[in-house]
Amino acid sequence: MPSLKELRLRITSVKSTRKITSAMKMVAASKLRRAQSSAEAARPYAERMERMLGALASSLAGQSGAPKLLAGTGKEDVHLLVVVTSDRGLCGGFNGSIVRSTRALVAELQGQGKTVKIITVGRKGRDQLRRDLGNLYVETYEGIGRKGVNFAEANNIADKVTAMFEAGEYDVCTVVYNRFQSAIAQVVTRQQLVPFPVPEVKQDEDAAKATYEFEPSEEAILTDLLPRNLAVQIFRSLLESNASEQGARMTAMDNATRNAGDMINRLTISYNRSRQAQITKELIEIISGAEAL
Repeated sequence: MPSLKELRLRITSVKSTRKITSAMKMVAASKLRRAQSSAEAARPYAERMERMLGALASSLAGQSGAPKLLAGTGKEDVHLLVVVTSDRGLCGGFNGSIVRSTRALVAELQGQGKTVKIITVGRKGRDQLRRDLGNLYVETYEGIGRKGVNFAEANNIADKVTAMFEAGEYDVCTVVYNRFQSAIAQVVTRQQLVPFPVPEVKQDEDAAKATYEFEPSEEAILTDLLPRNLAVQIFRSLLESNASEQGARMTAMDNATRNAGDMINRLTISYNRSRQAQITKELIEIISGAEAL
C-alpha cells in the first residue's frame, strides 16, 4: 500500500493535470466557436458551386469536348488519396478514425489491383500511416491552419493535385476528412474530387423545356471553374476538419477533467483512510506502552 507521502504527491500531480486539461478544454471551446462558424459559412457556397457545376456538367459528360477534370483519363488504375488530419494530438479518436478509414480504403483499392498514392495533410496522420503506408507518400503538408485555415493553403494543395493530374500521375483523386456534425460527433467522409462526379439531375417538365444560352461556352466555363471548385472543396474539407478537431479536443479534455476529479476523490479517500489507520495504530501503541508501565 502506498505511503501517505506518495498519496499526497499523486493527488498533487493529478490536480496539476486537471488544471491543464481544464485550460485546454476552455481553449478548444473558444476555438470551436470560430471554427464551427467558418465551416458552416463555407458549406452553402461549396454545395451550391458543386450543384451548379453538376447541372452544367451533366450535358457534357461523355462528350469528346469535355474538360479533362470532368472527363477524367478514362481509367481508374491509379488512385490519389488526400488524407486530412491534425498536427496535434489530445483530441480523442479524431485522428484514429481517419487513419482507420484510410487503411481500409487502401486495402480495398489494392485488393482490386489498383495503385494508390497518398498526400497527407497534418503531422498525426503522416506519422501514424508512415509505418505501413509510407512508401505510398508523394507529398506531406504540416502546419496547415496553425493560424487559422485560409484559402491560400487550400489552393496550394489544389495546385499540387491539379499538376499531378495534368502530368498523368493518377486517374482518381479522393479526399478523406472528418465532417463536423457536433462537438461530440464527427463523420468520416470520402469525397471524390477528380474526375468531377456528375450527379443525376432530375428535372421536372417545365425545367426540361427551358433553354439556356451560355456565354462563353459551357466547355469554357467548366474549364475555368473546375480547378476553382477543386480548391473550394479542399478548403471546405480543411475547415470541416479544423472544426471537428476542436470539437473532439474539447470533448476529450472535458472527459479527462472529469476523470481527474474522480481520481482525486478516490485518492483522497485512500489518503484519509491510511492516515486514520496510522493514527489509530499510533494510539494503540501509546496505550499499550502506558499499560505495560
